[in-house]
Amino acid sequence: MRQLWFIAWVALVSPAFGAERPVVKSAAPAPELDALFARADGWIGADGAYSVAVSPKRTLWLFSDTWVGKVRDGRRTDATIVNNTVGVQEGSGVRVTYSVARGPDGKPAALIVPADGRGWFWLQAGAADRGRLSLFLNQVEKTDDKSVFGFRSVGLWLGTVADANRPPESWRVEQVKMPNAVFSTDRTLAWGAAVLRVGDELYVYGTDERRGKGPPDRRMVVARVRAASVGTFADWRYFRDGAWGEDFQSATPLAGDIATEYSVTPFGKRYLAVYTERGLSPRIVGRTADRPWGPWSVPFLLYECPEMSHDKKLFCYAAKAHPALSSGQGVVVSYVVNSFDFWQVAREARLYWPRFVRVTFASSE
Repeated sequence: MRQLWFIAWVALVSPAFGAERPVVKSAAPAPELDALFARADGWIGADGAYSVAVSPKRTLWLFSDTWVGKVRDGRRTDATIVNNTVGVQEGSGVRVTYSVARGPDGKPAALIVPADGRGWFWLQAGAADRGRLSLFLNQVEKTDDKSVFGFRSVGLWLGTVADANRPPESWRVEQVKMPNAVFSTDRTLAWGAAVLRVGDELYVYGTDERRGKGPPDRRMVVARVRAASVGTFADWRYFRDGAWGEDFQSATPLAGDIATEYSVTPFGKRYLAVYTERGLSPRIVGRTADRPWGPWSVPFLLYECPEMSHDKKLFCYAAKAHPALSSGQGVVVSYVVNSFDFWQVAREARLYWPRFVRVTFASSE
């Protein structure tokens, strides 16, 4: 009886419980896509790796912490790290060109820096609308933690580029601090973890993380706004209990164990969310839904990254799908491999690049 009661309860609180999920036919590395990003000089690896299609033939790649220097004999040398860079891909079968800013001293620098001078920006999702680019900018600063996780988010900004067809190094990025975010000791509510365009509307996905005595509880939330009005925050509406309202702090959690960065993309007549399980994991999982706001299916495995089983110092994260590279009955997914030992990333240049996987399904959705 208790087991039957539990199943009934799960079905009640999760409308997608038991919903049909796509069957993964195969999932394999795509070295030909890895090669598009392989370089030995200049830009030599980064994480983040959001892709934004500006036109059918032009895709922007948004990177966060980026190594700039040289790769020699499998090691990074004469290298430094900048907090963000942008790549431009023209077509689908050519290498990506990179824009790395230069500071007043001529040394490599972040392409976009906070207008208030505090901390730095990591680039999250973006959306293009008739040549204009909207960027969600995660403002970060250092903490006293000496590990590779010695940072915290302190703000969220919307960056706007009037003409995204210009070379990124010539962009003038208008920055507005977003008022619909929370950064407190027990809660982080932020937007721009993923963006989905449907018609003239943007669905802007975020994360609502509550912190207490146990492990952090991070969940998916979603907002909706017309693409032309993304910078007018009074026009944003937030999904809560089956309706769209004005209170961003009460947005309904849609899925648990979500990452701070993920993707939501069209999937036949449905939608597919792709992310690294709990943010750091070898497991790249997906969820499907008939509508952008769900209800979302239970997660299903897309790919298990092998690197963490080979070296306990390594961790995988930043999984997301890339529609511009996907076709047919499949999806192209990227992820990043990092190390708890910072200097291992310098010694082993095979680490800290976007790595690509082709996932195919048994039937189209």
